[in-house]
Amino acid sequence: VQLQACGGGLVQAGGSLRLSCETDKRIFSSSVVSWYRQAPGKQREWVAFITPDGSTNYEDSVKGRFISSRDNAKNTAFLQMNSLKPEDTAVYYCNVRVIPSHTEYWGQGTLVTVSS
Repeated sequence: VQLQACGGGLVQAGGSLRLSCETDKRIFSSSVVSWYRQAPGKQREWVAFITPDGSTNYEDSVKGRFISSRDNAKNTAFLQMNSLKPEDTAVYYCNVRVIPSHTEYWGQGTLVTVSS
């Protein structure tokens, strides 16, 4: 199973980016999709998740700014990132956890750089 994450780039503070994560249609609709990030010199941290039925949850620092969504017909999850801050700079990863087996897959990461 491969995950294709993309959408990163360079943006000024206050700007927006949308990340996407596409994976195999055989597992996508029954999977929780999570987003993580790893800033330079820091440990990877959880950012958000979306369940198969569309329920979402967010890490406190991104609440109200980031929106997780999914399109099951396209086997793709999205992370809309608004009002970006320099501290959001990191490599962002998507993680797919299949329900009920809890088998996990990771994408390769996409770099988001927010300039001040």
